Amino acid sequence: MPIAPDFTSVYSHEWEINFVQCNPNGLLKHTELCNILQLTAGYHAEKGGLSFSDMQEHNQAWVLSRMRVEISRLPKWRDTVTVKTWIYDLQGSRSIRALEMYVGEEKIAGCVTFWAVFNTKLRKAETLALPHEHFIKYPEREATTESFRKIDLGRQSEIATSRSVVLSDLDIVNHVNNVKYLEWCLDSIDYKPLLRQQLQSFDMNFMRELQLKDAVVLHKAIEDKTTFFSITKDDKPCFALELNWK
Repeated sequence: MPIAPDFTSVYSHEWEINFVQCNPNGLLKHTELCNILQLTAGYHAEKGGLSFSDMQEHNQAWVLSRMRVEISRLPKWRDTVTVKTWIYDLQGSRSIRALEMYVGEEKIAGCVTFWAVFNTKLRKAETLALPHEHFIKYPEREATTESFRKIDLGRQSEIATSRSVVLSDLDIVNHVNNVKYLEWCLDSIDYKPLLRQQLQSFDMNFMRELQLKDAVVLHKAIEDKTTFFSITKDDKPCFALELNWK
């Protein structure tokens, strides 16, 4: 698609929180928070001519490599939220994108994401084939107090559970959708602190893609106010998560 006439380098999108997106306490699920953030990024990319369809003309897609989310509070059912997004940097095969979520004038969440250009036929990273100079980059406009980071995989952990990838885990790129990893991990912890809004921030690292019928193991460790997860296939790490609690 061509660049939209109303394209801007800082994009805003409004969302009304519906009941299927909420936990039993009426607050937005953390997985749905991530979905909303990423859908907003997708709409901005579409406005700027970098959508999935545009990139598929070159057998390319954006895939998430790292993500950090910081939360002040979660929106509730029927709230209207505004998500703002812009690009810090975009060079070669990598892009860093920021996002913020607001209720009215109150910022309730911030996020920074690190994306890679992925060849969907060759299944490897490569340089973006489409022009992006029309996107103004804002490296000084930070959405979070800390940036994404590489999670330490060397800590001692125990097996929490195991599973096989099923069809409902897959997305349009034909691999496990990144939010599914978070969902698997959150389903393996005590839910009560989540419902009490005690999850202050979380970091996710995506290292290897998973596909249909892959068998994986979830490893878990608890250190003070941090819960750590790693997901492995054939003893090789595919994903890591750090949950930081109040």
